[in-house]
Amino acid sequence: MIVAVGHDLIEISRIRRMLEREGKRAEKLFAPTELDYCARLQDPAPSLAARFAAKEAFQKVWPRPHGWRDVWVQRDRTPGGPFPFAPPVLGFAPDITAELTERGWVAHLTLTHTKEHASAVVILESVNREAP
Repeated sequence: MIVAVGHDLIEISRIRRMLEREGKRAEKLFAPTELDYCARLQDPAPSLAARFAAKEAFQKVWPRPHGWRDVWVQRDRTPGGPFPFAPPVLGFAPDITAELTERGWVAHLTLTHTKEHASAVVILESVNREAP
C-alpha cells in the first residue's frame, strides 16, 4: 500500500552556481559517497542536482524534518552485470532506517535529468502484511 509520494524538480544551474560559489557547502548537503560518485563524472552538477531533488522528495514523504546528510543516494557497483552500477536507491541514517523498519515502510526512488532540470520521485510503501 502506498503511504506517500514525494516529487521534487530543481534547476541544475542552481546546483552549478552553488558549487562554483560555495564548493564547501556541498559537503554539508551531500554524503561523501555521493560526492565521490559524482566527482568521477565529466559534469557532476546534473547528478548532484538529482540527488538534491531526492533528498527534497524524501522530506515530502517523511513525517518530520531530518538533516541533509541523513538521506543519501547510493549506487552499488554490479561487477559482471550488464551495467557498471545498480539503479539508485536511498540510504538512511540509523534512526530513519529503524523507523522505516518499525513501521514496515520501504522507500522507492527514481531520478532523471535533462540539460536544465533534475527530478526525483520517492514512493513510500507499507509492506506490513497486517495493515488493511
